[in-house]
Amino acid sequence: MNNSQFDTLIHAPNRLKICALLASAASMEFVVLKEQLEVSDSVLSKHIKSLEDAGYVLLDKKALNGRQRTWLSLSKDGHKAFSGHVKALKEIVG
Repeated sequence: MNNSQFDTLIHAPNRLKICALLASAASMEFVVLKEQLEVSDSVLSKHIKSLEDAGYVLLDKKALNGRQRTWLSLSKDGHKAFSGHVKALKEIVG
């Protein structure tokens, strides 16, 4: 069974990096993602919103030391879409 599927939503460079980072962790804090991608809060928020709207990313907001923290993880659909996209890219580059 070939479940490769090129996903234009994931393919954008920052969203591809977000998915790759989240695929390798149970969850990751917003600020850590921001540092890894070297982007502003607003740029990261925009990409996360796109992935969240597609059902690929889950947000979990927690209070820590009186401050709101946001943790992100890939949903089951997000893992499936990312895996399919990676397979499609491997097929393209052969």
